[in-house]
Amino acid sequence: MKQQNDTDQFTTTTDFDRWVKSVWQVVQGIPRGHVLTYGEVARLAGMGRAARRVSQAMRRAPRGMELPWHRVINSQGKISFPEDSEGYRQQKDLLEEEGVVFLKGKIDLNRFGYRGALDHLLWSDPE
Repeated sequence: MKQQNDTDQFTTTTDFDRWVKSVWQVVQGIPRGHVLTYGEVARLAGMGRAARRVSQAMRRAPRGMELPWHRVINSQGKISFPEDSEGYRQQKDLLEEEGVVFLKGKIDLNRFGYRGALDHLLWSDPE
């Protein structure tokens, strides 16, 4: 018997499109200087086991939508692009411009991740 997961709930294109818009909303809500993992974005968008589909959802964003895609990283606290790629350099540069610190190629998720983002949203002065 096939094990069911959250992505099996996409019974129609409309369901997937609705979830894609939820992903955009979550990613747009990540504050500057903070990151979320693909899994956290998927969970906050309502499909906790759809982490691998988050990048697919972000690629569907219309041109002109200012989606801070660079604030989404993998669960190890690393950028998912190969280190020698232009995408890696661009994402790292954007994150460092926002004050995110890399140590040995990793981001401290306790400081810059989900909890840090919540602390920032709850306790910092509005910009």
